[in-house]
Amino acid sequence: MEGKEELAYYREIVKKFRLEVPKKFSFVLDVFDKWGKRPALIWTDGKEIKRFTFEELTKLSSKLAGGFKEKGINKGDKVLILLPNIVEWWISVLALMRLGAIIIPATVLLTSKDLEYRLSVADIKAIISDNENAPKVEDAVNNTGKDVLLVNVDERKGWENFYKLIQKDTFLGERFNSDDPSFIFFTSGTTGPPKMVLHTQVSYPLAHLITGKFWLNLKPGDIHWTITDTGWGKCAWSSLFAPWNMGATVFVRKREKNFSPQILIDTLKNFEVTSFCAPPTVYRMLIKEVPPKELSFPFVKHFVSAGEPLNPEVIDLWKELTGEYIYNGYGQTETVNTIAMFRFIPMRQGAMGLPTPGFTIEIVDEEGRLVKPYEDGEIAIKIKPERPVGLFKEYINDEKEMKEAFRGDWYFTRDRGYKDEDGYFWFLGRTDDIIISSGYRISPFEVESALIKHPAVKESAVVASPDEVRGEVVKAFIVLKRGYKPTEELKKELQEFVKKETAPYKYPRKIEFVKDLPKTISGKIKRKELKLKEFGYKI
Repeated sequence: MEGKEELAYYREIVKKFRLEVPKKFSFVLDVFDKWGKRPALIWTDGKEIKRFTFEELTKLSSKLAGGFKEKGINKGDKVLILLPNIVEWWISVLALMRLGAIIIPATVLLTSKDLEYRLSVADIKAIISDNENAPKVEDAVNNTGKDVLLVNVDERKGWENFYKLIQKDTFLGERFNSDDPSFIFFTSGTTGPPKMVLHTQVSYPLAHLITGKFWLNLKPGDIHWTITDTGWGKCAWSSLFAPWNMGATVFVRKREKNFSPQILIDTLKNFEVTSFCAPPTVYRMLIKEVPPKELSFPFVKHFVSAGEPLNPEVIDLWKELTGEYIYNGYGQTETVNTIAMFRFIPMRQGAMGLPTPGFTIEIVDEEGRLVKPYEDGEIAIKIKPERPVGLFKEYINDEKEMKEAFRGDWYFTRDRGYKDEDGYFWFLGRTDDIIISSGYRISPFEVESALIKHPAVKESAVVASPDEVRGEVVKAFIVLKRGYKPTEELKKELQEFVKKETAPYKYPRKIEFVKDLPKTISGKIKRKELKLKEFGYKI
């Protein structure tokens, strides 16, 4: 067993760690406001730079809270925020937390139909947006006939002005029961409409101390940058609660419509960002498209990746080029960081890592029974006799999902993996992403990891494709590096290459060369979209 002393140290931390939960809690009053004059937020669009201390954001958000209160927003009211990553997003979240309002973050990629759905299933009291997204909001409100308070960070007829509200009387806030609701995230289900994930006053705001302390390795004085969209749980994870629980500074670079590796490199070199988080596609893009001499970042001490596992080959090459490893982290919208590679445990490239303190996690079968090392099963979080603090409260109005997720002593993540002999977790894929071909279970991630080793492959996405004989077969969508042409000869070469890198039955029987892959705004590959198209569903 490698690193016996480090693993013993990890187990001691897990044994001693306990997150104390008070009966009443307010993230803003009990955590945020107490950091005082320390730097809280640095925002830039590449030209303008805005800097705020915790104290300055306390004053702005408490004045906005006073304005919201005057307009009738109170404890328990649901408020949807549809803003890009501009400073007003952070001020709005803090203000609403002071009131005990339930915050619904929404990505600017939503359509008016998406907004109509949210208005129909959630009793939304107000929407905060900007002029760019206002037409979608107005369409949705008009089509549903809902009476909603509209707040705009710009000037717009029929909307309350954000900055006029911010001039109102100060309201610092109050403490709420720890089990009171604080956030609702809409997350896509494997079938059917989006689920409503409900978090409490502590399950995200307090419990992300675990994320900040152990995985992000933050402390006061650190500056952390995560590439993410404001509508996702990842923004609340790493651009809000994890850094601010630790007294660290959140760094934000306004999203460019045409994102380029050079923008990222220039930002890391020109700002003293000490900690950086990005999805695997960003790291792969940097390695494939940027000259090695450019990948030198004097300020960054800690690189992390989330959203999907990062291939071991990329981790090794990044270490060779920058001198630093990339540390994988795992969690869901429903949780805080639950499994990760930490700096204080032996690196095992490609592994998800070990469970974070505060969680008992195992690989189980469908009945909740533990499986043997290296045997695949579902990643499950122990909820009895004690439910972890960093786990969501419920799927709102969705009894079917609740029964599927919570069975016996476990919360089933619907992600599959296995454990090695030292307890490290390894990811195989979403339960519905696993390819079952002629009875064999095949992990898309394993095939993608093999493909990326080939010099012609820039990136790939592997999904199931229907087959009359085998039920499903492996299909790979491949983006080629510059200088390579999509030929039948190259397809055969790639298939033979994968046969040598993995068990031969896992090779992609179908290969389609594409110019690019469908991705979220943060670069996460939309495998579900590719799979649905393969099976003839309209997107």
